[in-house]
Amino acid sequence: HPITLSADPARYDYLAAESVETIRVDTDNLDALIHECSRLRATYDIAGITGFAGDDESIYATVGKLCLHFDLPGPNPASIEQCCDKFTQRQLLAEAGIPIPAYRLAANAAEVEISAAEIGLPVILKP
Repeated sequence: HPITLSADPARYDYLAAESVETIRVDTDNLDALIHECSRLRATYDIAGITGFAGDDESIYATVGKLCLHFDLPGPNPASIEQCCDKFTQRQLLAEAGIPIPAYRLAANAAEVEISAAEIGLPVILKP
């Protein structure tokens, strides 16, 4: 029995067409999600928690935190957060001896120019 928790259930009108139960909850608020899952757990045997995201990958760390809280199998939230942060990810890969292209963290245009001069062209900028 899948149940979808969403800040805006109307956004997923196809769920209603499939008769999937949806519950409105602030998905940016871990405590609210824990509260809602606890309430559901009183009625249902929760076998797993998953998530899907558009542009915001933070839901995957949230899913990991929920799985950890409810002692369910799931991803390590700290690992997910590290993988979703490209700068941290590159630091960890370099520390592990995995070859990666040169990279820099730049907060403004001046730092981009300095980094490009250090690395050499061409460079790729990522948000």
